[in-house]
Amino acid sequence: MQLVVFIFAYPLLWLVSRLPFRILYLLSDGVYLLLYRIIGYRKKVVRQNLALAFPEKSKTERLQIEKKFYKHLCDIFLEMAKTLGITNEQMNKRYVFTNVEVIQKLESEGKNVMIMMPHYASWEWVFSLNPQVKSKAYAIYQPIQNKYFDKLVRDIRSKYGTTLIKTYESRKIIADAKNAAELIMVGIISDQSPMLNRTRHWAKFMGVLVPIHVGAEEICKNTDMIPVYLKVEKTGRGYYEATFKILAEDPKEVEDYKISEAFMQEVEAAIHEAPQYYFWTHKRWKHRDKAPKVIQQ
Repeated sequence: MQLVVFIFAYPLLWLVSRLPFRILYLLSDGVYLLLYRIIGYRKKVVRQNLALAFPEKSKTERLQIEKKFYKHLCDIFLEMAKTLGITNEQMNKRYVFTNVEVIQKLESEGKNVMIMMPHYASWEWVFSLNPQVKSKAYAIYQPIQNKYFDKLVRDIRSKYGTTLIKTYESRKIIADAKNAAELIMVGIISDQSPMLNRTRHWAKFMGVLVPIHVGAEEICKNTDMIPVYLKVEKTGRGYYEATFKILAEDPKEVEDYKISEAFMQEVEAAIHEAPQYYFWTHKRWKHRDKAPKVIQQ
Protein backbone atom coordinates (compact mmCIF):
# COMPACT_ATOMS: atom_id res chain seq x y z
CA MET A 1 0.00 0.00 0.00
CA GLN A 2 2.85 2.40 0.83
CA LEU A 3 4.31 1.93 -2.64
CA VAL A 4 0.92 2.41 -4.33
CA VAL A 5 0.35 5.71 -2.52
CA PHE A 6 3.85 6.85 -3.46
CA ILE A 7 3.44 5.88 -7.12
CA PHE A 8 0.30 8.01 -7.38
CA ALA A 9 1.69 10.96 -5.43
CA TYR A 10 5.22 11.26 -6.81
CA PRO A 11 4.27 12.39 -10.36
CA LEU A 12 2.19 15.21 -8.83
CA LEU A 13 5.07 16.28 -6.62
CA TRP A 14 7.46 16.18 -9.57
CA LEU A 15 5.07 18.30 -11.62
CA VAL A 16 4.78 20.84 -8.79
CA SER A 17 8.56 21.06 -8.59
CA ARG A 18 8.71 22.14 -12.24
CA LEU A 19 6.08 24.87 -12.01
CA PRO A 20 7.12 28.54 -12.30
CA PHE A 21 6.76 30.27 -8.94
CA ARG A 22 3.87 32.40 -10.19
CA ILE A 23 1.89 29.26 -11.05
CA LEU A 24 3.07 27.52 -7.88
CA TYR A 25 1.45 30.17 -5.69
CA LEU A 26 -1.74 30.17 -7.72
CA LEU A 27 -1.89 26.45 -7.00
CA SER A 28 -1.19 27.19 -3.34
CA ASP A 29 -4.20 29.51 -3.27
CA GLY A 30 -6.34 26.66 -4.55
CA VAL A 31 -4.94 24.23 -1.99
CA TYR A 32 -5.70 26.79 0.72
CA LEU A 33 -9.38 26.87 -0.27
CA LEU A 34 -9.50 23.08 -0.17
CA LEU A 35 -7.51 22.62 3.03
CA TYR A 36 -8.97 25.46 5.05
CA ARG A 37 -12.42 26.23 3.65
CA ILE A 38 -13.56 22.72 2.71
CA ILE A 39 -11.58 20.15 4.72
CA GLY A 40 -10.87 22.35 7.74
CA TYR A 41 -7.57 20.57 8.42
CA ARG A 42 -6.81 20.68 12.18
CA LYS A 43 -8.83 23.85 12.68
CA LYS A 44 -9.73 22.84 16.21
CA VAL A 45 -6.06 22.38 17.15
CA VAL A 46 -5.04 25.67 15.55
CA ARG A 47 -7.78 27.63 17.30
CA GLN A 48 -7.01 26.07 20.64
CA ASN A 49 -3.29 26.84 20.25
CA LEU A 50 -3.95 30.45 19.24
CA ALA A 51 -6.29 30.93 22.21
CA LEU A 52 -3.62 29.59 24.57
CA ALA A 53 -0.84 31.70 23.07
CA PHE A 54 -2.86 34.90 22.63
CA PRO A 55 -5.59 35.03 25.31
CA GLU A 56 -5.45 38.83 25.16
CA LYS A 57 -6.46 38.92 21.48
CA SER A 58 -10.06 38.95 20.32
CA LYS A 59 -11.57 36.07 18.32
CA THR A 60 -11.51 38.29 15.25
CA GLU A 61 -7.79 38.99 15.66
CA ARG A 62 -7.02 35.30 16.16
CA LEU A 63 -9.13 34.42 13.12
CA GLN A 64 -7.03 36.78 10.99
CA ILE A 65 -3.85 35.04 12.19
CA GLU A 66 -5.45 31.66 11.51
CA LYS A 67 -6.28 32.47 7.88
CA LYS A 68 -2.82 33.89 7.20
CA PHE A 69 -1.26 30.82 8.79
CA TYR A 70 -3.13 28.38 6.55
CA LYS A 71 -2.07 30.33 3.46
CA HIS A 72 1.53 30.16 4.64
CA LEU A 73 1.17 26.46 5.47
CA CYS A 74 0.13 25.71 1.89
CA ASP A 75 3.03 27.78 0.57
CA ILE A 76 5.71 25.96 2.55
CA PHE A 77 4.46 22.49 1.64
CA LEU A 78 4.52 23.36 -2.05
CA GLU A 79 7.91 25.04 -1.62
CA MET A 80 9.22 21.80 -0.19
CA ALA A 81 8.15 19.98 -3.36
CA LYS A 82 9.59 22.82 -5.42
CA THR A 83 13.01 22.05 -3.93
CA LEU A 84 13.21 19.09 -6.32
CA GLY A 85 13.33 21.43 -9.30
CA ILE A 86 14.62 24.74 -7.94
CA THR A 87 17.88 26.06 -9.37
CA ASN A 88 20.80 27.23 -7.24
CA GLU A 89 20.31 30.76 -8.56
CA GLN A 90 16.65 30.77 -7.54
CA MET A 91 17.45 29.36 -4.11
CA ASN A 92 20.18 31.89 -3.35
CA LYS A 93 17.85 34.69 -4.37
CA ARG A 94 14.92 33.48 -2.31
CA TYR A 95 16.64 32.20 0.84
CA VAL A 96 19.26 34.67 2.00
CA PHE A 97 21.59 34.21 4.97
CA THR A 98 22.24 37.70 6.29
CA ASN A 99 25.31 36.94 8.43
CA VAL A 100 26.82 33.62 7.35
CA GLU A 101 30.15 35.02 8.55
CA VAL A 102 29.06 34.07 12.08
CA ILE A 103 29.27 30.38 11.14
CA GLN A 104 32.40 30.88 9.07
CA LYS A 105 34.17 32.52 12.02
CA LEU A 106 33.29 29.61 14.30
CA GLU A 107 34.63 27.24 11.64
CA SER A 108 37.87 29.17 11.44
CA GLU A 109 38.23 28.65 15.20
CA GLY A 110 37.73 24.90 14.75
CA LYS A 111 34.37 24.89 16.51
CA ASN A 112 31.46 22.63 15.69
CA VAL A 113 28.01 24.20 15.45
CA MET A 114 24.52 23.17 16.55
CA ILE A 115 21.91 25.16 14.61
CA MET A 116 18.66 25.26 16.60
CA MET A 117 15.49 26.09 14.67
CA PRO A 118 11.75 26.20 15.35
CA HIS A 119 8.85 25.28 13.08
CA TYR A 120 8.69 28.86 11.89
CA ALA A 121 8.64 30.53 8.45
CA SER A 122 10.73 28.08 6.38
CA TRP A 123 13.01 25.39 7.73
CA GLU A 124 13.15 23.34 4.52
CA TRP A 125 15.37 25.70 2.55
CA VAL A 126 17.95 26.12 5.32
CA PHE A 127 19.83 23.25 3.67
CA SER A 128 21.01 25.71 1.02
CA LEU A 129 23.51 26.94 3.63
CA ASN A 130 25.85 24.00 3.00
CA PRO A 131 27.68 25.35 -0.09
CA GLN A 132 28.58 28.49 1.90
CA VAL A 133 30.37 26.70 4.75
CA LYS A 134 33.14 24.14 5.19
CA SER A 135 31.59 21.93 7.87
CA LYS A 136 30.09 18.55 7.10
CA ALA A 137 26.35 19.08 7.57
CA TYR A 138 23.96 16.81 9.43
CA ALA A 139 20.27 17.24 10.21
CA ILE A 140 18.43 15.38 12.94
CA TYR A 141 14.97 14.30 11.82
CA GLN A 142 12.07 11.97 12.57
CA PRO A 143 11.55 9.35 9.83
CA ILE A 144 8.23 9.18 7.98
CA GLN A 145 6.29 5.92 8.35
CA ASN A 146 5.96 5.49 4.58
CA LYS A 147 9.49 4.41 3.65
CA TYR A 148 9.16 5.66 0.07
CA PHE A 149 8.15 9.16 1.12
CA ASP A 150 10.84 9.03 3.79
CA LYS A 151 13.46 8.40 1.12
CA LEU A 152 12.02 11.22 -1.00
CA VAL A 153 12.23 13.65 1.93
CA ARG A 154 15.81 12.57 2.60
CA ASP A 155 16.66 13.07 -1.08
CA ILE A 156 15.11 16.54 -1.10
CA ARG A 157 16.82 17.64 2.09
CA SER A 158 20.18 16.20 1.07
CA LYS A 159 20.18 18.04 -2.26
CA TYR A 160 22.85 20.46 -1.00
CA GLY A 161 24.93 17.86 0.80
CA THR A 162 23.25 17.41 4.18
CA THR A 163 23.26 13.96 5.75
CA LEU A 164 20.00 13.21 7.57
CA ILE A 165 20.33 11.26 10.80
CA LYS A 166 17.62 9.78 12.98
CA THR A 167 17.12 11.09 16.50
CA TYR A 168 18.18 7.89 18.25
CA GLU A 169 21.47 7.69 16.32
CA SER A 170 22.40 11.38 16.46
CA ARG A 171 24.43 11.36 19.68
CA LYS A 172 26.68 8.52 18.53
CA ILE A 173 27.27 10.04 15.08
CA ILE A 174 28.11 13.43 16.59
CA ALA A 175 30.42 11.86 19.18
CA ASP A 176 32.18 9.83 16.49
CA ALA A 177 32.67 12.97 14.40
CA LYS A 178 34.17 14.77 17.38
CA ASN A 179 36.54 11.88 18.11
CA ALA A 180 37.62 11.93 14.47
CA ALA A 181 38.31 15.69 14.73
CA GLU A 182 35.77 16.28 11.97
CA LEU A 183 34.36 19.79 11.58
CA ILE A 184 30.59 19.44 11.65
CA MET A 185 27.39 21.48 11.66
CA VAL A 186 24.18 19.90 12.96
CA GLY A 187 20.68 21.24 12.42
CA ILE A 188 17.82 20.39 14.75
CA ILE A 189 14.25 21.61 15.16
CA SER A 190 13.89 22.05 18.90
CA ASP A 191 10.42 23.44 19.58
CA GLN A 192 8.44 20.18 19.55
CA SER A 193 6.66 18.83 22.60
CA PRO A 194 8.78 16.01 24.10
CA MET A 195 7.30 12.79 25.39
CA LEU A 196 6.33 13.06 29.05
CA ASN A 197 8.42 10.07 30.10
CA ARG A 198 11.49 11.76 28.59
CA THR A 199 10.82 15.23 29.95
CA ARG A 200 13.63 16.71 32.01
CA HIS A 201 12.65 20.36 32.14
CA TRP A 202 9.52 22.52 32.17
CA ALA A 203 9.35 26.18 31.22
CA LYS A 204 6.81 28.75 30.10
CA PHE A 205 6.27 29.06 26.37
CA MET A 206 3.90 31.82 25.26
CA GLY A 207 2.87 32.10 28.91
CA VAL A 208 1.99 28.42 29.31
CA LEU A 209 4.01 25.95 31.40
CA VAL A 210 5.08 23.07 29.12
CA PRO A 211 7.86 20.49 28.83
CA ILE A 212 10.63 21.62 26.50
CA HIS A 213 13.27 19.78 24.50
CA VAL A 214 16.76 19.93 25.99
CA GLY A 215 18.49 17.40 23.75
CA ALA A 216 20.29 20.00 21.64
CA GLU A 217 21.63 21.73 24.75
CA GLU A 218 22.83 18.43 26.24
CA ILE A 219 24.66 17.51 23.03
CA CYS A 220 26.34 20.93 22.99
CA LYS A 221 27.48 20.57 26.60
CA ASN A 222 28.78 17.03 26.06
CA THR A 223 30.57 17.64 22.76
CA ASP A 224 31.64 21.30 22.95
CA MET A 225 29.33 22.37 20.14
CA ILE A 226 28.27 26.00 19.89
CA PRO A 227 24.47 26.46 20.01
CA VAL A 228 23.27 28.93 17.39
CA TYR A 229 19.70 30.08 16.94
CA LEU A 230 18.54 30.59 13.36
CA LYS A 231 15.94 33.32 13.04
CA VAL A 232 14.03 33.14 9.76
CA GLU A 233 11.86 35.99 8.53
CA LYS A 234 9.47 35.80 5.60
CA THR A 235 10.06 38.96 3.58
CA GLY A 236 7.70 38.12 0.74
CA ARG A 237 5.91 35.17 -0.76
CA GLY A 238 8.66 32.63 -1.34
CA TYR A 239 11.36 34.94 0.05
CA TYR A 240 13.15 34.49 3.37
CA GLU A 241 16.02 36.01 5.33
CA ALA A 242 17.85 33.88 7.88
CA THR A 243 20.01 35.34 10.66
CA PHE A 244 22.31 33.48 13.06
CA LYS A 245 22.55 34.30 16.76
CA ILE A 246 24.97 32.53 19.11
CA LEU A 247 23.17 31.37 22.25
CA ALA A 248 26.28 30.52 24.26
CA GLU A 249 30.01 30.94 23.62
CA ASP A 250 30.88 28.23 26.15
CA PRO A 251 27.90 25.92 26.74
CA LYS A 252 29.54 24.04 29.62
CA GLU A 253 29.69 27.25 31.64
CA VAL A 254 25.96 27.95 31.23
CA GLU A 255 23.52 26.80 33.89
CA ASP A 256 21.58 23.71 32.86
CA TYR A 257 18.52 24.35 30.69
CA LYS A 258 19.26 28.07 30.25
CA ILE A 259 20.31 27.52 26.62
CA SER A 260 17.05 25.69 25.91
CA GLU A 261 15.08 28.45 27.60
CA ALA A 262 16.96 31.11 25.64
CA PHE A 263 16.05 29.29 22.43
CA MET A 264 12.37 29.19 23.36
CA GLN A 265 12.46 32.90 24.19
CA GLU A 266 13.82 33.62 20.72
CA VAL A 267 10.99 31.57 19.23
CA GLU A 268 8.47 33.52 21.31
CA ALA A 269 9.89 36.81 20.03
CA ALA A 270 9.54 35.64 16.42
CA ILE A 271 5.96 34.53 17.04
CA HIS A 272 5.03 37.90 18.52
CA GLU A 273 6.54 39.66 15.48
CA ALA A 274 4.61 37.59 12.92
CA PRO A 275 2.46 34.85 14.48
CA GLN A 276 1.07 33.64 11.16
CA TYR A 277 4.36 31.94 10.31
CA TYR A 278 4.46 29.56 13.28
CA PHE A 279 3.35 25.96 12.78
CA TRP A 280 0.09 26.10 14.74
CA THR A 281 -1.13 22.67 13.64
CA HIS A 282 1.31 20.99 16.04
CA LYS A 283 -0.06 20.04 19.46
CA ARG A 284 2.70 22.00 21.15
CA TRP A 285 0.78 22.63 24.38
CA LYS A 286 -0.80 19.19 24.78
CA HIS A 287 0.98 18.48 28.10
CA ARG A 288 0.27 21.87 29.67
CA ASP A 289 -1.85 20.38 32.50
CA LYS A 290 0.55 17.57 33.36
CA ALA A 291 3.41 19.37 35.10
CA PRO A 292 4.33 17.96 38.52
CA LYS A 293 2.80 20.02 41.34
CA VAL A 294 6.18 21.05 42.69
CA ILE A 295 7.02 22.61 39.31
CA GLN A 296 3.64 24.33 39.06
CA GLN A 297 4.22 25.90 42.45
